[in-house]
Amino acid sequence: MSLAVVCGGCEHCAADYEIHRRSFPYWSIEFVARGKGTLTLGGRPHMLMPGTLFAYGPGIAQHIASDPRERLVKYFVDVAGTRAESLLTRNAPKPGQVIQTSAPSEVAALFDGLIRNGLRATPFTARILAVQVELLALKIAETEIPPGSAATRAFATYERCREYIEAAHRTLRTVEELSAACHVEQAYLCRLFRRFGHSSPYQHLLRLKMNRAADLLLNSNKLVKEVAVETGFADAYHFSRAFKKVHGLAPSQFVAGGRRS
Repeated sequence: MSLAVVCGGCEHCAADYEIHRRSFPYWSIEFVARGKGTLTLGGRPHMLMPGTLFAYGPGIAQHIASDPRERLVKYFVDVAGTRAESLLTRNAPKPGQVIQTSAPSEVAALFDGLIRNGLRATPFTARILAVQVELLALKIAETEIPPGSAATRAFATYERCREYIEAAHRTLRTVEELSAACHVEQAYLCRLFRRFGHSSPYQHLLRLKMNRAADLLLNSNKLVKEVAVETGFADAYHFSRAFKKVHGLAPSQFVAGGRRS
């Protein structure tokens, strides 16, 4: 098989947990959900903390140890096959790399899904796991932030601004309004979102608005122009362009498709 999940699970590490390997036969991703520890990967030392992800495989030495006072709880998945190495090298973390995720709960949920499906023995299990591990790698790549970033003031500012957008997206119209409301200089705000969110603050705001618009179009009797006003657009033309940019369809096509469904 081109990509196969060999093993996976969640380890609640003992106080004296320690792994020392010169190599490993499979390509592996590990994710720290709770606790602390130390890691030496390919000869480089790292601190382990919640949200840390790392990958290794054949020829990469690993030394992993748990902090006895704050014991590690970590997920892992081992993969094999002709596409296993390229799955990691195309996404994140790459073999021998240590990163952090800005969305630890989402990553943990994907690992939990792998475990649930791995416990089922059906003719579809292997293929389902292969798809899920690809989704996991993509989610990690999407939410990757530099190691140690989660504890910085910059990341805390990004999280505060992101949460404000999600709470106020129905009435929020521009990045200038967001900048003023969060007391963050606009250029710095854009740098934070590019660094931690891989998009601009306006793109994040627009996605939330268009998701709201899609819900209104399908589940209410409102006209397109009424939904445009409700999501903060002065005219239906600019609303329709924004909607198509996010969803790939004009609002009228989206509604027609929803009704056929």
